[in-house]
Amino acid sequence: MNWKIVVDTGCDLREIPNLAKNTVFERIPFSIQIGEKEYKDTLDLDIDFMMEKIYSSEKVARSACPSPNAFLSAYENADNIFVLTLTSGLSGSYNSAKIAEKMLYEINPTTNIHVIDSLSAGGHMDLLVLKLNSLIDQGYGFEEIVEKITEYHKNSKLLFVLEKVDNLVKNGRLSKLAATVVGLLNIRMVGEASAEGTLHLLHKVRGEKKAITEIISEMKKHGYKGGKVVITHRNNEGICKKLESKLREFYGNITFSIIRTSGLCSFYAEEGGILLGYEIN
Repeated sequence: MNWKIVVDTGCDLREIPNLAKNTVFERIPFSIQIGEKEYKDTLDLDIDFMMEKIYSSEKVARSACPSPNAFLSAYENADNIFVLTLTSGLSGSYNSAKIAEKMLYEINPTTNIHVIDSLSAGGHMDLLVLKLNSLIDQGYGFEEIVEKITEYHKNSKLLFVLEKVDNLVKNGRLSKLAATVVGLLNIRMVGEASAEGTLHLLHKVRGEKKAITEIISEMKKHGYKGGKVVITHRNNEGICKKLESKLREFYGNITFSIIRTSGLCSFYAEEGGILLGYEIN
């Protein structure tokens, strides 16, 4: 019996460390369109170059989710498949994955497949993927894993800090009013993924130190007690290390992972942005 964990590139993991036996990890890329030029969010994408082109272009850059056929192709050659997509609140990727699920059942109705709308992105998606791999590695059956990952999903969250929000505003993911002062006077936006999977602004703060304080305050408010944290960043490892240091002061030897954002998450988090996934219980 073999397994597959399939993600779109709302997940920042390039590979899964200590991948479970008989398990394949497959990434399905989004694409970023800048004028006539398309950038596929594959492992060899030069993200720095893409971001330079976005900021230097007068044209609005847009993201495009994978097609149902791209997902269907990824579903091949596995008995048990778990699929995790970028939040349906920002993208049609979940819908593509579900269409492909129906197509798969027509071809092979005995395949076990479970498609998860992360209602999130970045570090939170990474956290969920790592949990899936751990459950497979522990030898649980398919239905047991569905039950356990569903419960884990409910007990984990995403927080973010953004220093720039140009692409979110241009693509209609964030109102111009909500973004008015971000990027001015050292202002940062601190927010979370809502229960519906949309971006929810919590605070506008001045400076990195205040942003760290608000992030930790929000984590505590939602029940963080020293669980696993995965934080992804767009060229801002410094704030990640400061957050790690502060959390270790409060909670001791926590599991804390720092990962660079994918092309897609770089596009939305923009320069200096971070996406932090954490366990509540």
